[in-house]
Amino acid sequence: MDSKQRYEILFNKINQYNSGTKGMTRVAYTNEEQACTQAFMRMCKAEGLDIRMDQCGNAIGRREGKIKGLPPVLMGSHLDTVYQGGKYDGVVGVTAALEVVKRLNEKGIETDHPIEIISFACEESSRFNISTLGSKAMAGIFDKEKVRYLKDRNGVTLEEALSLCALEIDSVDSASRADEDIKAFFELHVEQGPVLINENKKIGIVTGIAAPVRFSIRIIGTPSHSGTTPMNMRNDALLGASQIALELEKIAINEQVYGTVATVGLLNIQSGAMNVVPGEVEIKVDIRGTSLESRQRVVDHLNRTIELLKRMRQLEIHSQEIISEEPVLLSTDITNTIEAICNEQDISYKVMPSGAGHDAMNMVRLCPTGLIFVPSVKGLSHHPDEYTDHDDILTGIDVLEKVVIHYAKKDSRI
Repeated sequence: MDSKQRYEILFNKINQYNSGTKGMTRVAYTNEEQACTQAFMRMCKAEGLDIRMDQCGNAIGRREGKIKGLPPVLMGSHLDTVYQGGKYDGVVGVTAALEVVKRLNEKGIETDHPIEIISFACEESSRFNISTLGSKAMAGIFDKEKVRYLKDRNGVTLEEALSLCALEIDSVDSASRADEDIKAFFELHVEQGPVLINENKKIGIVTGIAAPVRFSIRIIGTPSHSGTTPMNMRNDALLGASQIALELEKIAINEQVYGTVATVGLLNIQSGAMNVVPGEVEIKVDIRGTSLESRQRVVDHLNRTIELLKRMRQLEIHSQEIISEEPVLLSTDITNTIEAICNEQDISYKVMPSGAGHDAMNMVRLCPTGLIFVPSVKGLSHHPDEYTDHDDILTGIDVLEKVVIHYAKKDSRI
């Protein structure tokens, strides 16, 4: 059996755990996700790894190194999905890590440093509206009092969900590895965007992970009859919201050289009707990028637009910042090493930022971190039709294998 056949069997075994009929639904801390994690742990054990699960539900498989006392090299991703998601997001990184170990075992390669595979718990925000809980716990930044009572769509709290998995939220602090010496962490992930596929590149070498600043904006005008209110006498809240959206698009296009993006992802018309000029609209705005200066220019333009609309359209506008996070820069040394590997192997690549968050952004707090992308057909992600060709995944695994072997040598430096 060649590596492609072996990988396809592994990939399909993981994706048999699914609670839905459309796409993949394997939501964090549910029976399907826990069964999948247990199956993955058995697969790791079959490869001779020492297996454990920490108190946040992170599954960790360890392959000992030749030299005692050296810090481990880590790799992994997540197995949970969004509701009605796809087969590739997260799964590719976890199964790729296991395939690397299978190759090392097959070739009889003993590394100086230990190697660990991690399947992080609750990477997706689908169930509790908060993401990357497992890697937050490992990085020592899990705020249990802030998240304890978060509820899913069925009213189950995070604390209760953990308890049903024989995990205790008050013990999650023990999952922290903030005081541990870790040499490096690597994550292989599907791009979740169209850049690599459109530019015909096989590998994305990620330099940084964008962080969002998000706003809830309420636009208040005057509701009035659509037939009896002249156009020049209207205070249309929807038109004000639309102008904000168009101005965000314009300024984000001007900032695209920095990879900055802006999105109005939610619009809600209060008491809307076809024959009523909208009197109140709420929008949610997401602005993100790896350059804080560029992101701030978009925010400044948003604020100027709001002030202009107040005067020009006689609207009352209230803007509230929901969250503001810092972008994460990844290891330059690791980025350069991955680039050298791609050049040596004649693999096409693009050095690029990540617009989406990943567990890698929390692991930066613990050790030098690398993030490798493989192409997503049509840029689809969090969708039943998301797809990455297995040949492209295998190319990503080839790169992952080489970079892990490199950093698992005692004399390698970061």
